[in-house]
Amino acid sequence: MKGCTGSATMLRGCSWKMSWIREGELNLIEKLTANILKSGPMPKHVAFIMDGNRRYARKRQVERQEGHTQGFDKLAETLRWCLNLNILEVTVYAFSIENFKRSKDEVDGLMELAKQKFIKLLEEQENLEKHGVCIRVLGDLTLLPLDLQQHIARAVVATRSHNKCFLNVCFAYTSRHEIANAVREMAWGVEQGHIKSSDVSEALLSQCLYSSNSPNPDLLIRTSGEVRLSDFLLWQTSHSCLVFQSVLWPEYTFWNLCEAILQYQLNYRPLQKARDQHQEDQAIQQLEADRACVAELIQHCGNGNPLDAQRRQEALLQYTASREERVQDFLCALQHKRDSFFTDLTSQAALI
Repeated sequence: MKGCTGSATMLRGCSWKMSWIREGELNLIEKLTANILKSGPMPKHVAFIMDGNRRYARKRQVERQEGHTQGFDKLAETLRWCLNLNILEVTVYAFSIENFKRSKDEVDGLMELAKQKFIKLLEEQENLEKHGVCIRVLGDLTLLPLDLQQHIARAVVATRSHNKCFLNVCFAYTSRHEIANAVREMAWGVEQGHIKSSDVSEALLSQCLYSSNSPNPDLLIRTSGEVRLSDFLLWQTSHSCLVFQSVLWPEYTFWNLCEAILQYQLNYRPLQKARDQHQEDQAIQQLEADRACVAELIQHCGNGNPLDAQRRQEALLQYTASREERVQDFLCALQHKRDSFFTDLTSQAALI
């Protein structure tokens, strides 16, 4: 393996290249371009499918693992551009569950690379605190080696209180797995008595996803010329701007990012209209569901005399308030369960 991964000495000498957050300002032309872009609507949350590391390695005739290392370095550089563009939330597809089907050597190499990066992140806590970066890792972490789970947990817990900008790393993730897990979480809520089966809705499922603490992405970018989502954020990107670019991820540039943002701006109005319409439709669906539940309760509990309009409205408001309280209690319990998973892993690591 070439480059910064060749030896411990070279790793130390190239440690700046492994940093999660790069210091530095844009050059004059980049600043001018950024200011022009920022005069229009800017995405607040951008998601990346960082594709093309292996093709980059073949193109450069270097080992495959070097391509993945260069891909991480490009992520750090891209995060710097995003900060300079006031894009304060980034989600990246780092490792799909499907990637476990690759060769054992490649999977082991990716696990080792991830472990190195999370160890490096823990060494950069002062820099992360300075920028207020909160690291979240989304996926089924139980599929990962225990030592990697522990390093990830320490990074998540260490940055949990930061709230200036957010990096969501999807690791051991697919969207279908995430949606299935959200359904299981709702079933758990019903079994535990936190919610009723009638409380289950599209909106509640969204709040049970791994990404529930984040707004949906405004812009999703995939590199390398592939024009598919590969089971990434399928639920969350139904009203996002999707941009597919031919550049390989390690060769991504500030200008590629600007091009994608421009595409977002050109499509901003219809996207925003679709989002607003979807929110209105969800609110109507929830109101109709609440009315149906109230009607059923009146039928079962009433004395046979129909309620007047005012009393029906009072019953609806009372039911809606009780449902919202149940849902909030359930979501608090779910968040506590997820927080405890990371806290327990951190405690285990401290005992080793």
